Amino acid sequence: MALFYKNISQYRSTLYETARGLLRSRNHQTQLAQQLSGQVRELTQDVQQLANKLRRTKEQLDQTKVLLQQQQLENKKLRQQPITLPSDLPLPHHSYGPKMISLCLNLCKEVGFRPAETAIKIIFDWLQIQTRIPSWGSMRSWACRAGVASLEKHPDQGDDWIWMADHSNQIGSEKVLVILGVRLCQLPPRGETLKREQMRVMAVVPGTDWKREDVRREYRKLAARIGPPRYLLTDGAVELRESADVLEKPGQKTIVLRDMKHFAANTFEKLIGKSERFTEYLSQLGRTRCRIQQTELSHFAPPPQKPKARFMNLGPTLRWGQMISHHLSDAHSQSRQGVSAARTNEKLGWVREYREELACWNRCEAVMQASLKFINRHGLYRGSAAKLEAVLSKLAACWGTTCELSETMAAKLIEFVRESETLLLENDRAWLSTENLESCFGWFKRLEGQHSKGGFTSLLAAMPMLLTDWTADRVRESLQQVSVKKMKAWVSENLGTTLASRRVTAYRESASAATG
Repeated sequence: MALFYKNISQYRSTLYETARGLLRSRNHQTQLAQQLSGQVRELTQDVQQLANKLRRTKEQLDQTKVLLQQQQLENKKLRQQPITLPSDLPLPHHSYGPKMISLCLNLCKEVGFRPAETAIKIIFDWLQIQTRIPSWGSMRSWACRAGVASLEKHPDQGDDWIWMADHSNQIGSEKVLVILGVRLCQLPPRGETLKREQMRVMAVVPGTDWKREDVRREYRKLAARIGPPRYLLTDGAVELRESADVLEKPGQKTIVLRDMKHFAANTFEKLIGKSERFTEYLSQLGRTRCRIQQTELSHFAPPPQKPKARFMNLGPTLRWGQMISHHLSDAHSQSRQGVSAARTNEKLGWVREYREELACWNRCEAVMQASLKFINRHGLYRGSAAKLEAVLSKLAACWGTTCELSETMAAKLIEFVRESETLLLENDRAWLSTENLESCFGWFKRLEGQHSKGGFTSLLAAMPMLLTDWTADRVRESLQQVSVKKMKAWVSENLGTTLASRRVTAYRESASAATG
């Protein structure tokens, strides 16, 4: 204040105004100091809270580290322990449980018996599972028992069954009659194919003579169990088609349908099979395969011809000719690099003479495959012929040229479908393809392996099990129903002395005579 009074004369303002301004400044500074003090207190509290939070976080981190160490120790212990299979108590009088048996059956369907045993062993060794593995012989026995159980299982009763019947022959005079069944209400919707798993094996009957009376006998047996079918689908075999007369009953007649694939193959054979040009083409193709399959042209070797059901499997042969024709016209194609033009013309030049015929034959094959694809996805119904005609017309429009042979092929297939659909009952939808049955035969031959060339064996009892997805419950039910003794009785009753057994006897008698 002394300084203030001493220098007061230097201020222009009055003493009152100067004092008032200083007081205001002091009050403002006081308020500012109070505000800053409040902020300091708040920040101090925030710092304290953050310190507490940091402390809790550190505690949680320490706890997490402890838990992580515990988990690592447990994982280390678990890695040191062997892997154990799920609980699977053995079935009565068996060494294995139903889960293991179901695994084996499902695996055998895909790869066969011996490969299934090897595959399980490889997987178990990789997983370090110390346990016994079923032998392929046990798997074979289970498959046969499961197949007999599937045959003996009573199908659902109903008057809407479709039967698919056909014969299979391997070697000798013995044939097997196989009948698959599916109900109309279980057919897939239009646009979807009929899966093998949706069907049931109704009968597997081997025999040497299959005349009409023999087929009638088996039809009667099956009809007595589940009733006659509404539709019977067969190929062109007379004994299968005409024997359906025993399935008629008052108020219901079994309608016989013919498989479209067999009809299409027969039509194809009638159109080109007896032509001189086609015979010459096949002859040249066979000689070409022998000439080039061990040369620098081996990648151009034609596919092997199938003497059986040739016109049902003609596609690869015709596509080969079309492929060769293309490369003969393109000397700079990548596939011809390293092969001289003279060499190519010497071995494959003959295909040029068949270019027009190959184009025509391939169009016929395309008509056949398009028709089969349609039937396999849509089935047979009223109006299916008109729909098929539209599909084939669209296909012909893509070629941009007229082909009398393919047009004839298309007309015959459309007429076949039209005649077949007139046989249907009102509002019914049936099936016109036995490809599922043909696939079942092929699947069984894959299960047989090399033994498929040696005639039917007791493994025939396993055929019905191929169309089943085996679960533990189904295994338990089937193996309890059919014992080994019962399975062997079925084989003895139906197969008798097999071709393989007669062959073994022939060699044994020869060996005995030589040593004697």
